[in-house]
Amino acid sequence: MTKKTAKTTAKATAMTKSSATITTIGLDADDTLWHNETVFHFTEGRFKDLLAPYAAPEALTEHLIAVERRNLRRYGYGIKGFTLSMLETALEITDHRLPASAVASILEFGRDMLDHPVEPLDGVAETLAALAADYRLVLITKGDLMDQEQKLARSGLGDHFSGVEIVSEKTAETYRRVFARHGTAAGEGAMVGNSLRSDVIPALEAGHFGIHIPYPLVWALEHAEPPAASPFFAKLDAIAELPGWLTGRRG
Repeated sequence: MTKKTAKTTAKATAMTKSSATITTIGLDADDTLWHNETVFHFTEGRFKDLLAPYAAPEALTEHLIAVERRNLRRYGYGIKGFTLSMLETALEITDHRLPASAVASILEFGRDMLDHPVEPLDGVAETLAALAADYRLVLITKGDLMDQEQKLARSGLGDHFSGVEIVSEKTAETYRRVFARHGTAAGEGAMVGNSLRSDVIPALEAGHFGIHIPYPLVWALEHAEPPAASPFFAKLDAIAELPGWLTGRRG
C-alpha cells in the first residue's frame, strides 16, 4: 500500500467513524452536572485566611497545588484528599508548629465541603430528561466513592442514568473499558465534561467523541491544551446545547 493510499484509507475510516451513530453518552459529574470547583475555591479562600499569619496567599496556593499533585496517587481525587493536603500544607508552612485550633478549623472546612448542598447547573435536569429518551446515559466520574454516590443521590439526577461508573482516574483505557461494558463500540460513545484533560482528550484517544463544556473555574491540575481539530471533538457553551448538537449530527 502506498503512502497516498494509506492516507486516503485513514481519512475514509475517520469520516466513517465520525458519522457513526452515537448510542451512549457518558457524562462527567463535578462542574458538568453540578457546581463543585466553586466549593473548593471558597474553601481555599478560608484556608488562606487561616494561614495568613504564616504565608502570602500566592505562596500558599503554589504550595497547596504541589502537595495535592504529590498526593494524588495516595489519596486520589475528592474532598477528603483535599482536606489532608490542606493539613499537610499547613504543617509544612508552619514548620510543624500549627496550633491545634488551626487543625480543628481545617477539619471543619472539610466537613463543610462534604455537607455543602449539591446545586445542579442550569438546564441539567431538563437536558438529561431529553437525552434519556434517545440515548443510554452513563455517569462517569472520578473521586471518592462515598462522596460521589452521596452527591448523586442528593442531586436528584440519578434516575436519568442507566449506569454509574466512579473511577480512580480517567484515561483512554478507562473509557474503552467503560463504554465497552455498556455495549458501546468505538465511535458510538460521546463523553461530555468540563475537563479537557480528563473528559475530552482521553475519550478521543479511546476512539469516542469528546464534548467540552467549559466551567468558569478550572482546577490547576486539570489544565490542558485543546485537542487538534477533529470531527470527534466539539465545544459547547452549555449543556442545554447538547441535544441540538446531537440532532445536527444526525442531519
